[in-house]
Amino acid sequence: MSDDTHKPRNAAGVRPSYVQRFLFDELDIRGAVVRLDDVWAALQERRNYPAPVARLLGEMCAVSVVIAGNLKQPGRLTFQLRGEGPLKMLVVDCAESLNLRAMARIDEADASQIATVENPGLEALVGNGSLQLTLDAPSMREPYSSLVPMEGSRIAEVFEHYLVQSEQQPAALWLACDPHSAVALFLQKLPGADLHDADGWARVTTLAATVRDVELLSLSSEELLSRLFAEETVRVFDPRLVTHHWPADRAKVVGMLKSLGEAEVRRILTEHGEVLVQDEMSNHDYHFEAEEIAEIFAPEKAPHPVVPSPPTLH
Repeated sequence: MSDDTHKPRNAAGVRPSYVQRFLFDELDIRGAVVRLDDVWAALQERRNYPAPVARLLGEMCAVSVVIAGNLKQPGRLTFQLRGEGPLKMLVVDCAESLNLRAMARIDEADASQIATVENPGLEALVGNGSLQLTLDAPSMREPYSSLVPMEGSRIAEVFEHYLVQSEQQPAALWLACDPHSAVALFLQKLPGADLHDADGWARVTTLAATVRDVELLSLSSEELLSRLFAEETVRVFDPRLVTHHWPADRAKVVGMLKSLGEAEVRRILTEHGEVLVQDEMSNHDYHFEAEEIAEIFAPEKAPHPVVPSPPTLH
């Protein structure tokens, strides 16, 4: 098995992000490894989240890719975590194409509070929170939405419970995140596993549980699987790239300002000296000065009437 040390990197020297699925053929157990490197770097640009919030956001991104990668048709999966603690909102949005975006929202007053707590748990960040899943697809009349039970002290535990309930099969999940990478290791027992090897699931999950965060964060998927399951037969599938491609769309924001109305936009302009629109999900800021606001709301000039030419006598 090869590592990703020599895989192409972007201009900043960061490796591409991917999900790589694998299968224990002889055990009927499947799994996936998600590595977010360049995507995780892009999601953090210009955002100064406290370390515990960034870590939770990265873990949510990694597990969302695991689940979105199972979508069999065009669609979009969104997880929204709302809290009553220092973390007010966290949203991760991932299409079946694995185009990912995400954001977190905290009160400024709470940012310093979070920074003083060493390794706060999920409850300390969120308090009495809720986690909602929404699936939207062109084939659906309306989006499907459900609440994910907040069972567990870590987001990995919450999603383990959710996956077991939603798919009626045992699942195990390990997540890790630092400023450079966000990683998930996922295992799921398939219906025929016990017929292949009654001890297989217990053996594989015991081996996986020995993984350390430093291994998750530093090793390629193939290195990781080789190290954890050296005595097992593992079939590794081709990786799928994960992207963060949400280019700025200024025309769309101009349309939003027009729908807001000239009076309200000019009030904001007078109060702040500019109009700032923040697209937190796609991580874009749009600044509008007075001249551009005037241009947006300038009366549209009526086209000059076309005067028909007089008939020509022959």
